[in-house]
Amino acid sequence: MSQRLPIVHARHQRDDGRGRIVEDVDLEFGNGERRIFHRVLAPGPGAVAVVPMLDDETVLLVREYAAGVHRYELGLVKGRIDDGETAEEAANRELMEEAGYGAHRIEVMRMLSLAPTYMEHQTALVLARDLYPAKLQGDEPEELEVVPWKLADLGELALRDDSSEGRSLAGLFIAREWLAKHG
Repeated sequence: MSQRLPIVHARHQRDDGRGRIVEDVDLEFGNGERRIFHRVLAPGPGAVAVVPMLDDETVLLVREYAAGVHRYELGLVKGRIDDGETAEEAANRELMEEAGYGAHRIEVMRMLSLAPTYMEHQTALVLARDLYPAKLQGDEPEELEVVPWKLADLGELALRDDSSEGRSLAGLFIAREWLAKHG
């Protein structure tokens, strides 16, 4: 079923008092219903989630402290894209900062949204291959543990209590399918 996008009648931006810019969007839907939707605008050029392949079957994950759930989480290398950086450049920088590797081959597989019903934020899912040792100083308060994980064991990872971050889990399953299709 193909639906026509709602008509935008007006947009108004405001500070929500917590340092975020919220846009109020006056929309009219195809059935004539009219609503005001609120969306949080992305601060900057977005983020990257990196799938670093040590070999054809092994991805490198990092274990880092996650303040939101107050525990250590096992997931992908992630970080923001700095102004003036491409997603590929940001992915390689984050990979060096968090995992101690650079990549000779980097490609964006697709964009992921975090909460598309109310946030503009996008994360580039990046595949990194042909890795080589390279370390950059990052903003992490402690060195991250690098954990090799077999793509064949993603089901086990998805059921672990210390692997709950949605972008990491989705990214790994997408990468596994991408690699099966594109090699």
